[in-house]
Amino acid sequence: MAQTRALVKRRKAVRNIRKITRTMELIATARFKKALDRAVEAEAYTRKIGELAADLSANATNISHPLLQVREKITNSLVLVIASNRGLCGGYNASIMREAIGCVRKTQSEGVTLHLELSGRRAIQYFRFQGIPAEQTYTHFEDKPRFDEVDELAKRYIADFISGKLDRVEVVYMKFLNAARQIPVTETLLPLSGAVPQKTGSSLERRAEARAAAPHVGKVQYEFYPNAADILQEILPESFKVRLFKAFLDAAVSEQIARRVAMSSATENAGEMIKDLTQQYNRARQANITKEIMEVIGGAEALK
Repeated sequence: MAQTRALVKRRKAVRNIRKITRTMELIATARFKKALDRAVEAEAYTRKIGELAADLSANATNISHPLLQVREKITNSLVLVIASNRGLCGGYNASIMREAIGCVRKTQSEGVTLHLELSGRRAIQYFRFQGIPAEQTYTHFEDKPRFDEVDELAKRYIADFISGKLDRVEVVYMKFLNAARQIPVTETLLPLSGAVPQKTGSSLERRAEARAAAPHVGKVQYEFYPNAADILQEILPESFKVRLFKAFLDAAVSEQIARRVAMSSATENAGEMIKDLTQQYNRARQANITKEIMEVIGGAEALK
């Protein structure tokens, strides 16, 4: 009886855990859909403003902007790591930390002064354990990052880059490609030269079809009004801000995908464990019943 009681108690505990993981899976699914909508809405705008900034910079050859200047010697580099505040999201944080520590080691090996900033408690705990101090830490970026919050960071990064305090700004985060694939990446956001968002395959195909249909159409020519300098002065900082904001949006949706997958797997494993415990309980109960029957039969035979 002692074994059956232990099995019943353990099965009840696993059932309670399954209820919790199932609830967390549903919550992650709801948050994922909202975060996905925000990321998808920002994707087209981010890509288009990046393409526009690149085209304008290429056409305005006689105009230079501080955000486009590539420093010959990098002496100060800022690395922003975006992780999560909570766990239970599978290998999400571990993948980001591997990418981040590789970026940090590479920066240190180059003899560059590292300025490390961390977003998320998991990143803060990891680098504290590694003994690498961070200049700034943030824990208020959840699954709904606001543009005004990111705008404060972007303005400070722009000011430090223009003043010469920073020569490079990099961000390490989980890039959202689609619902089935997310990869940890290190992106250089400043300087903006060559930092145009990657075009998707469908976009490349559409452009190829357009060139085939109209081969006489060449490079787009821009007329600047009032002047190129004023336009770039507005477009380039905005391009950097939306790319930084998109990194936070990608991180948010990737975190919810990872948590949903992890909780779904935990729920399935709990179900399998309940089946195994039920089989063990039935076998133990059957063995006890058989033992009691044999004892009754043995007692009856003894009385004859």
